[in-house]
Amino acid sequence: MKGKKSLFIIGLVVVLFGAFLICSGNLQSQTKITLTYANFPPAKTFPCVQMERWAKEVEKRTKGKVKVQTFPGGTLLPAKNIFDGVIAGTADIGNFAMSYQPGRFPVSEAIDLPLGFTSSKAASLALYDLIEKYPQEFEKVKLLTLFTCPPADFMTTKPVKSLKDLKGMELRVSGTGAEAVKKLGAIPIAMPQSDTPEALQKGVVKGVVSSMEILQDFNFAAYTPYATETNLFVVTFAVVMNKEKWNSLPADVKKVLNDLRREQAEWTGKYVDDHVTEAVKWSKEKYKLEIIKLPAAEMAEIPKLTRPMIDDYIKRMNTKGLPGDKIIKDAYMLRDKYEKQFKNK
Repeated sequence: MKGKKSLFIIGLVVVLFGAFLICSGNLQSQTKITLTYANFPPAKTFPCVQMERWAKEVEKRTKGKVKVQTFPGGTLLPAKNIFDGVIAGTADIGNFAMSYQPGRFPVSEAIDLPLGFTSSKAASLALYDLIEKYPQEFEKVKLLTLFTCPPADFMTTKPVKSLKDLKGMELRVSGTGAEAVKKLGAIPIAMPQSDTPEALQKGVVKGVVSSMEILQDFNFAAYTPYATETNLFVVTFAVVMNKEKWNSLPADVKKVLNDLRREQAEWTGKYVDDHVTEAVKWSKEKYKLEIIKLPAAEMAEIPKLTRPMIDDYIKRMNTKGLPGDKIIKDAYMLRDKYEKQFKNK
């Protein structure tokens, strides 16, 4: 009888322990959080590289509590729909370029202007600090980070050794950059990045105005044997989260995401600046790319020729009830601060 009782007790313990494991497993699965992250460029480009780095850091720092499911290449939301798609909850998180929706992100537009940034590191942290001071354009979402591409240069089929060489030259450019190119005497042409190689080969456009990581990422070095450094403008990007999803997160996860905000901005700036250096080296070795530097006097002309864009921005912002002159003053101050901080780094 005692033996039967002992077996019964042992069996009961086993059953209870098994039930505990099942409940524990169910509880653990219930605490797992999956976040969807929409992005628009191809997976190998820097906005998606930073996305994957961020996803891994979140998973690591939350000890696997949060899983981030990434969607590069517009597979969840197309570029122009990402911001609204996040607000609507189609994606929990989205990365987009503010210049794709002109007028909607007026403060960010200040950094898109030809202010003379020489690195993405400096421009990304200037953007971050500017939006921290003027956050209203992101009030419908939770802002996770901000960054920019490196400064745009000219990649052309014929050498551009002076500003005169730009006169009448058809160049593929997007966003705010179109007006900057026009001020320098060239003809801006809007077209998808994917159509540009064929356009270059057919002579429809004579070059591209963009940051130089595209020489490698999109193999543009095969079509543009010359690159002229001008540091003309940058393109601003934001990573945002649906407000309801953010509010639903536990405090420890919110802390991880908040701790990553500024760190991710600086990491992305450094990564893509370094990637430009790698892309130029690769292009020189594989395609004999020639880098051209404009004379100092010509470089000094660029801010003079593009200054009307900044004056126009100030007027437009003042009309909207925003302190345009103050925003520009802050943008220049932040540019000088971070250009000095990252000089020769």
